[in-house]
Amino acid sequence: MNRTLAWLTPRRLLVGSVLAALATIGLKTLAWYVTGSVGLLSDALESLVNLASAVFALAMVTIAQRPADDDHPYGHTKAEYFSSGFEGVLILGAALAIGWAALERLFAPQPLDAPGLGLSLSVLSALLNGGLAQVMHWASRHHRERGVAGSEAVEADARHLMTDVYTTAGVLVGVGLVYLTGWLWLDPLVALLVAANIVREGVHLMKRASDGLMDHALDPELQQRIDEVLARFVDPQRPDLLRFDHLITRRAGQRRFVDLHMHLPASWSLGRAALLRADVEQALMSEVPGLRATIQLLPDGVEVQFHEEAPRS
Repeated sequence: MNRTLAWLTPRRLLVGSVLAALATIGLKTLAWYVTGSVGLLSDALESLVNLASAVFALAMVTIAQRPADDDHPYGHTKAEYFSSGFEGVLILGAALAIGWAALERLFAPQPLDAPGLGLSLSVLSALLNGGLAQVMHWASRHHRERGVAGSEAVEADARHLMTDVYTTAGVLVGVGLVYLTGWLWLDPLVALLVAANIVREGVHLMKRASDGLMDHALDPELQQRIDEVLARFVDPQRPDLLRFDHLITRRAGQRRFVDLHMHLPASWSLGRAALLRADVEQALMSEVPGLRATIQLLPDGVEVQFHEEAPRS
């Protein structure tokens, strides 16, 4: 299973998302054409957003996987958060278009044609999106645990696909009720509910993107693993011999960083201290995939304090 997930790289998954979006656009557009349902039209419009989002996410993942360079010494991994923000903006735009079409149909209801065929096409598109979204969820978790660039964009696209599935399910129920009851106003009402759900998901994606563009401390579980690694190097019989402090962690995209001070006896040679530091850094990076550790060596009893300059008036 893990080997399969490893093969499903973020790029491959997003290419699959683009192809799935093209297929679902065709199915849903045909469903809207044969029925005339504004609810099915709203579903087709969201699939257009899926296509644009997947293409943009693919571009951002390509950038995120570039190695560090002189202008970007910490890499390009934050680029994938632009994908989440872009998807959020597109979703909100689709919601406005759906709401406008639904309000027009609410005041001028129209009967539906061939609902059976339209519903069948929509079910097929929902199965396609739902299956792909589940695979993308599994793969994104696998890649995120290993610090692979692009996992955030894949997760955002998977969430968007599941929103599309829920949207299709709601539309199917609405169109089915219109067919059974003859209440034509249900069709635009379902479309308005779809628009409201899309707005909620769009706001969530935009918030997630803005949050990701700001550096945050690592999750408590990862910080605990770091603490456990450092504790293995401290001799319980001589706790004063080696001490760690001023530990700071941060996440930038899928890259993880930890900075700390390591205090050693002043009598140690620089070579001996450097060898121990290399061992600690290697242990930390082996325990937490994607971690970059920076350790400052200090003699015992010496503290380095950093003070920000006061703003000039």
